[in-house]
Amino acid sequence: MSHPSTAPAFDSRAAKRVVIASSIGTVIEWYDFALYGAASALVFGPLFFPEQSEVGGTLASFAVFAVAFFVRPIGGLLAAHIGDRVGRKPVLIFTITLMGIATVAVGLLPTYESIGVWAPILLVVTRMLQGVGAGAEFAGAVTTVAEYAPPNRRAFYTSFAQASVGLAFVLSTGFFAILAAIPREVLLGWAWRVPFIASLVIFGVALFIRKRIEETPEFVEAKKEVGKAAKEPQKIPLMQAFREAPRGLVVGLLCGSGLNVAGYMVNTFSLSYIKTTLGVSATVATLGVVAATGSSVFAVPLFGKLADRIGRGPVLMGGAVFMALYIAPYFLLLGTRQPVLIILAMAIAYGIGQSAMLGAQSAFLSELFETRYRFTAIAASREINVMLLGGTTPFIATALVEAAGGSPWLVVVFAVACQLLTIAAVLLSRRLPRPSGAVAGLTGAQQA
Repeated sequence: MSHPSTAPAFDSRAAKRVVIASSIGTVIEWYDFALYGAASALVFGPLFFPEQSEVGGTLASFAVFAVAFFVRPIGGLLAAHIGDRVGRKPVLIFTITLMGIATVAVGLLPTYESIGVWAPILLVVTRMLQGVGAGAEFAGAVTTVAEYAPPNRRAFYTSFAQASVGLAFVLSTGFFAILAAIPREVLLGWAWRVPFIASLVIFGVALFIRKRIEETPEFVEAKKEVGKAAKEPQKIPLMQAFREAPRGLVVGLLCGSGLNVAGYMVNTFSLSYIKTTLGVSATVATLGVVAATGSSVFAVPLFGKLADRIGRGPVLMGGAVFMALYIAPYFLLLGTRQPVLIILAMAIAYGIGQSAMLGAQSAFLSELFETRYRFTAIAASREINVMLLGGTTPFIATALVEAAGGSPWLVVVFAVACQLLTIAAVLLSRRLPRPSGAVAGLTGAQQA
């Protein structure tokens, strides 16, 4: 197993540029997905599936929502293969371009009333394009920042990409919080298109910044090592990861279970649950998401700092334990139908449990794998979990509530079980070898 012979010097200014470039790209990625999630819960049912009942239309919208997650691993692995062989920068530029185009296209789609069944078909196509781009976006952002950051500040630096997820939800759901207050006929007529088309501004800024970053020092050093061994056959990064770090892939796959389910349960499923099942105003639901995800913008970097001090594993596990204990009280607070308690419940879920997991996950994942196949391994482990548990959570949770006659108790059981998977991943990481570039005492493998 070859490693870079010398550690690249830390360039503070370059690292900050990369953090900004990666964070804005993550805003685009999750603005896209959050926007669609909010629209699925609030308007896509009548616009694209008008022949369904209210619950049926919501389920159909969430099914299309999940489609993007099923193609994310494909896009992620293809792009990550290039990222590990050619470089991180070209992939980051490609993914941001594809996602920006796909999101604007959603805002330009004709509805079922205009073109019938072709409307939902085109919606599925645009979602698939979003999924292909987003599949590599997060793994690329985390890999790039992790390879620029000093090891003892890696969790803090990489946490900004995760904090950007909260900012994206604030922007997208905030748009719909405003739109939900306007007359329903105006919202369904043209107003729902505005936030999708407006993403063009964020996309332009992100593309401008990303074109001006340099390739990561760690990747450059790793390529030099490969060059010294030019007579050896080029290896496929995914095969390297399976051969050299199979347990790391399992840990990486499991560790995102708790945060993916908790996140989509709060920021997507809860919108339809509050509006449809509880009969509370959609404005309350969207303000709850804004408060929840907004709190994470500030909380995630703080938990990243904590993960640099006490270890990635303890912070990640702590967030999962909190969410496992909090899921039942969360639904009890929603069930009061009191706007203040609903918004508070959502803010606590995101500001503490979810933010702790988000603050530690990126560094935890990046330190499971070597530079030579890090991009691919992170994309594979993370995106497969997102495919199985992230995009499907709103659909699963809606179906479970329907099966339980409107009660959320089955959703509670499902969510708690997924938190236990994250806890198991951290415990399993104790037995993993420590890759080069990880800091003794800080990785999940050293501290659980």
